[in-house]
Amino acid sequence: MRRLLDLSIYLENDVVSDPAVFRPEITYIDNQASAPELLAFFPGMEQSELPDGEAWAIERVHLTTHNGTHLDAPYHYASTMNGGERAMTIDEIPLEWCLQPAVKLDFRHFDDGYVVTADDVDAELARIDHTLAPLEIVVINTRAGERYGHDDYVASGCGMGREATLRLLEQGVRLTGTDAWSWDAPFIHTNRRYQETRDASIVWEGHKAGRDIGYCHLEKLHNLEQLPADGFSIACFPVKIRGASAGWTRPVAIFADAAVE
Repeated sequence: MRRLLDLSIYLENDVVSDPAVFRPEITYIDNQASAPELLAFFPGMEQSELPDGEAWAIERVHLTTHNGTHLDAPYHYASTMNGGERAMTIDEIPLEWCLQPAVKLDFRHFDDGYVVTADDVDAELARIDHTLAPLEIVVINTRAGERYGHDDYVASGCGMGREATLRLLEQGVRLTGTDAWSWDAPFIHTNRRYQETRDASIVWEGHKAGRDIGYCHLEKLHNLEQLPADGFSIACFPVKIRGASAGWTRPVAIFADAAVE
């Protein structure tokens, strides 16, 4: 029997899932409050004529394309990819990338702000005895997953460095993901390193690997601790926003015949 596991977080007002400047704003309009909007379509109608005096429930939402669980396109990282080609926007991502067998790398033991290396990727693949295949989706389970819903979420979890990211891409991976706020190490930790070294190449280094090999990644995944190392697929089709750098998605892990841990 097929089983599904939701890998997304909520879009909501009261949980710190982004830095303050980027947080979503949702205004909820209930069935009573919306009655004037409906009545405006029908001059002369009174609210009392509606069943229970109710119209529709509706929400007005102010978002960036990077709120909630979303899929980043190569255009988010830079204007070019693959060494000079125009970077793909989210509406141009091949659908084949978004439904593939998947593997989880467990990096929960790394400290917040740690930058994962290519050797770390190799060691984890060896530990789980997995050889990557082209187009396989790779998701990274970090400590940030257990901090979702807490005020330190945005600063939690390790990040994927440039060489670690390229290690995956060079083996044919084109879609990755993390349960942290960012594929890279949290900015608060990267800033400390930058202030010490003044080396700007460490800023967003995992994202910027897309300049060499175009790829997508999911950010703010959830429930990765419930996934096994492999034996499942992920579906993560993004909302089709013309020319955009990302699209919201509700990724789902699909198990053909195995129970979720």
